[in-house]
Amino acid sequence: MTRAVYAGSFDPPTLGHLDVIRRGARLCDELVVAVAVNPGKNPWFTVEERMAMLRAVVRDLPNVRVDSLEGLTVAYLDRIGANAILRGVRTYADFEYEFQMAATNREIDPRAETVFVMTDARWIFVNSHLIKEACRLGADVRSFVPPEVWTRLQAKLGGTK
Repeated sequence: MTRAVYAGSFDPPTLGHLDVIRRGARLCDELVVAVAVNPGKNPWFTVEERMAMLRAVVRDLPNVRVDSLEGLTVAYLDRIGANAILRGVRTYADFEYEFQMAATNREIDPRAETVFVMTDARWIFVNSHLIKEACRLGADVRSFVPPEVWTRLQAKLGGTK
């Protein structure tokens, strides 16, 4: 069985994330979307809220499950018996960073394979940080996030825009 892990902060999940999840789900028997707990970041949404949003947007993908992880992704792979890390790449800058991360992960655990999936060109400029900033400033970002995420963003900001 091929089990892959797509880890990230997903704060909030975007249509770019969903594109990578859908593409990744076609490549493996099971894809685990893991919300990473990063004490160095100040997320808008709790881990539980991010997991709930992800579960809502992947409910139609039977081979995708949502979990959370703390610590190294390669250690998580070992804990759940996964054999690949899925990473989405939007730009060359993403690739450079992800390539370094993949090399580091492979050095830590030679069994850790990283598979890169290019996001659809529609989403190459979309990232969670920009979505949050635009939303905070009153922009209508519903064309960049699934409807379930849009609803949560509106609730978080008190229903503005």
